[in-house]
Amino acid sequence: MPSIISIKNLSKTFASGPVALRDVSLEIEEGEILALLGPNGAGKTTLISVICGLVQLSTGSVTVAGYDIGRDYRATRSLIGLVPQDITIEPFETVINTTRFSRGLFGKAPDEAHIEQVLRALSLWDKRDARCVELSGGMKRRVLIAKALSHEPRILFLDEPTAGVDVSLRKDMWDMVRRLREDGVTIILTTHYIEEAEQMADRIGVIHNGRLLLVEDTATLMKRMGRKQLTLELQAPISEVPASLKAYGLELAADGTSMLYEYDTQAERTGITRLLADLVAADISVRDLNTSQSSLEQIFLTLVEEGS
Repeated sequence: MPSIISIKNLSKTFASGPVALRDVSLEIEEGEILALLGPNGAGKTTLISVICGLVQLSTGSVTVAGYDIGRDYRATRSLIGLVPQDITIEPFETVINTTRFSRGLFGKAPDEAHIEQVLRALSLWDKRDARCVELSGGMKRRVLIAKALSHEPRILFLDEPTAGVDVSLRKDMWDMVRRLREDGVTIILTTHYIEEAEQMADRIGVIHNGRLLLVEDTATLMKRMGRKQLTLELQAPISEVPASLKAYGLELAADGTSMLYEYDTQAERTGITRLLADLVAADISVRDLNTSQSSLEQIFLTLVEEGS
């Protein structure tokens, strides 16, 4: 697929001194969903702000559909819809008028059918005459998305779109993202939730300290990240791991009441079935099992170590 956004050697240093982005180069393909992962302060929002023309770059270049974001600001901005992290909407205006106004800001002719379609897709049609101040936090975030889609952009940026959103609203939001992708809209999202990136994105980019550490197909990256831990709670404490179980690399808790087993979720065999059988053979009874996946913070630490 052709690139709809081309970023070359982009750096951004703010006047106050901090370096927010360091020599970032990235090609974003038309029609893809790209997830940008990174801890707070990594540079995700600054990167989005530069592409959208809200923050001026220090060095490098960015083009959107062939237009330079500096020389052709109006042309590039008209192609982009942005859903920011912060909820910034007029509190005493109605939902439908807020959405109409955003469409007008981009010089688009009134289109009530499109406005209705957007509000219905976001389950906002029944709230169209409600003032924004009367809405829940999740509904306000939906209004932000409606505003971003009001002028029919080809590119949609979602900056932490599910922050503070309940499970049912989150599901509706991702259903809408999938429909937009089917219509050819390019979607770039930032998130702290590795599960969302895994489910939604074609590719994942990892940012840390202003540097783009990697961009990989989701399946490839998840294979690297897909290690989980199984905690085996024992019926009775043991003093050491039996020799017959040494090959599993089990980590025994200090009090001897549990053991930790790490395995690869993407592997053809996890080894869990064999481990449980060997525990029985070693006369060790398991009271309970719990699984957990490495936190995003741990994953980033691993990637940073690999990239250093």
